[in-house]
Amino acid sequence: MKIKDFGVEIWMNLYENNCKYNLAETCVNSMTVNELLDIASKREEIIDHILEIQLSYGDIEGSPKLIEGIQSLYKKVKANQITVSHGAIGANALTIFALVKAGDRVISVLPTYQQHYSIPEAYGADVKILQLKFENNFLPNLEELKSLVNDNTKLICINNPNNPTGALMNEEFLKEIVEIAKSCDSYILCDEVYRGLDHEDSGFTTSIVDLYDKGISTGSISKTFSLAGLRVGWVAGPEDLIETVNRRRDYNTISLGRIDDYLVGIALENKDKIIERNHLIVRENIKIVDEWVNNEPKLSYIKSKAGTTVFVKYDFDILSEDFCVKLLDEKGVMLVPEKALDMEGFFRLGYAFSPSDLKIGLEKISEFLKELS
Repeated sequence: MKIKDFGVEIWMNLYENNCKYNLAETCVNSMTVNELLDIASKREEIIDHILEIQLSYGDIEGSPKLIEGIQSLYKKVKANQITVSHGAIGANALTIFALVKAGDRVISVLPTYQQHYSIPEAYGADVKILQLKFENNFLPNLEELKSLVNDNTKLICINNPNNPTGALMNEEFLKEIVEIAKSCDSYILCDEVYRGLDHEDSGFTTSIVDLYDKGISTGSISKTFSLAGLRVGWVAGPEDLIETVNRRRDYNTISLGRIDDYLVGIALENKDKIIERNHLIVRENIKIVDEWVNNEPKLSYIKSKAGTTVFVKYDFDILSEDFCVKLLDEKGVMLVPEKALDMEGFFRLGYAFSPSDLKIGLEKISEFLKELS
């Protein structure tokens, strides 16, 4: 099997440890173990339990407490409709592994996380790209989606909230995609790793798995819950699909680490406190980013409605990779060039950390833009 290099992950690996100001980060201000224990308000009990954990394999498909915590993020999902994975990256890969074979049609939006089109392509699928456009607020064009589906369509891949644009499909919009999927009996894989970070109301938009019997939600503890270091993700979907995913995961996962499983169960038990913390960060920081972009004459964007990133269009005659490397070399600021996401003329900027660090990073970019002009 031949597969394309994973652009954004290669970029992050090359540069994230060599920058002064990491504005490529996508997780909401990652917590320390101390912070998690403070939120849980039962420090000694948790520590004592961890010290007694035998470091053998854990529950193969996730402990009952972890599964119950994941269930709480959905309205209709039963315990046997969930399995766990090594992050959302594992959840996406296992789902595609379970569903897609050579010759199947797979439709994926772009920009999105590269797994959704590069893995099916490597399996020999007939991959069609649905380009998300600036002039359409980076929402899928439903008429174009209708034109791409056929009787051989196995999977439609979407990302909600979208990485990198911050676009958000509400329940009514998702229902229209469901009707298109029903017309060809296709599954919908919705990468919902940023779900819970909407910038209005409760923060939780409707999940595809609660709308469609062939809807599949993938998620993780990384972005919304600030615990990427625990490397826990999940798939929520139809029972028969979960059974197939579990047979595939025997080849590459076996089980989660027992301490990871336990701590994620604690985190989801306290999800409301973590979400409240993280809404304060992203909802205030997007205001800072919005004011900054609107004061930069060479930049434009569609304001993010959810998640932790914005997709900024720049008016300079320079390729995105050259732009970002030059910025890093001269100002120490790391962004993600859209070449790494198979587009050009944009960069991805993250805003999910301390406001003071964000402001410094943006000031450095402003200096760079003046010099570039």
